[in-house]
Amino acid sequence: MAEQQRIRVAVVFGGRSSEHAISCVTAGSVLAAIDTERYEVVPVGIATDGRWVLATADPAELAIADGRLPEVDGSGPALALPLDARPGGLLVHTPGAIPSALGEVDVVLPLLHGPYGEDGTIQGLLELADVRYVGSGVFASAAAMDKAHMKTVLAGNGLECGPYTVVSDRAWRTEPKRVRDDIAALGFPVFVKPSRAGSSIGISKVDGPDELDAAIEAARAHDLKVIVEAAVSGREIECGVLEGRDGGAAEASLPAGIEISGDHAFYDFESKYLGEGSSLTIPAELPAGVTERVRQLAVRAFDALGCEGLARVDFFYTDDGRVLINEVNTMPGFTPSSAFPQMWAATGVDYPALVDRLLQTALRRPLGLR
Repeated sequence: MAEQQRIRVAVVFGGRSSEHAISCVTAGSVLAAIDTERYEVVPVGIATDGRWVLATADPAELAIADGRLPEVDGSGPALALPLDARPGGLLVHTPGAIPSALGEVDVVLPLLHGPYGEDGTIQGLLELADVRYVGSGVFASAAAMDKAHMKTVLAGNGLECGPYTVVSDRAWRTEPKRVRDDIAALGFPVFVKPSRAGSSIGISKVDGPDELDAAIEAARAHDLKVIVEAAVSGREIECGVLEGRDGGAAEASLPAGIEISGDHAFYDFESKYLGEGSSLTIPAELPAGVTERVRQLAVRAFDALGCEGLARVDFFYTDDGRVLINEVNTMPGFTPSSAFPQMWAATGVDYPALVDRLLQTALRRPLGLR
């Protein structure tokens, strides 16, 4: 295929959030799988200080190696995206020189996790610039990123979540006793989480009141808004969702069951990404009829939030047979150990085909309101 006929894809990764490294690992996995005969890749890294640079496209440099997490170091040529609704042009800024055009891109693949990326911010930037991109739009990205708002939207659509309470910055500063009482009413143990973070960063399992304050402060280091969830007795189940082909109904993957072992009290960062103490069973071992119910609920959650492109929906299958939605991730991890690509591979969509489907879905998306 001739060079000029290839579809130009800006793969954006890194970012300002605490999930910077996982975004880099995700990008490395995608760069290793993307069909370079069909797609021309422009690797765009965002350093932790927010600088956009022309980054490496070498998957090996974006992998976890000997426990070392990769990062965008910000040393590449600086990039900017003009916000004047011209067709997707990127500019290169070199000190002492006039900015030069890197060229137009056909579609952006924003492989960003957490705030300043997965939360509607980059989606809004791309909307302003009239650039097509993979994944959910501004509202769905923002609502799903904030676990408190996400649960409100899901409950409003008749979808059941577990008990929780929200700890705002103001409440923690001015009414800490009321906050502690509200949390105690959930019953211990509880899980204390940053409301707008992912990859299990900043999460603590709290077994009693004496551990609570430290856990809240640990979560507040990542987000001043904290959500506290009651522990659910049951199993963790995940399910992938893809936007339907040609405007049809969204499709759900086979679900995965998460098994935690060793010294890990829950599905934490080390379990997810460093291969310590967890395993996935695909399809999840569920009673007859429950697998299909999980898949149906995953699609309902996707639609309730107005998601586009892709999402991963996380569930609890309780000991008494209920299926509760825990959260929705609009840009799930694509690392080699991530559940999302593994679930779709088990459903018949391998990694390269999955990346291709996401890009083709985005290319068909109309610009502007939809």
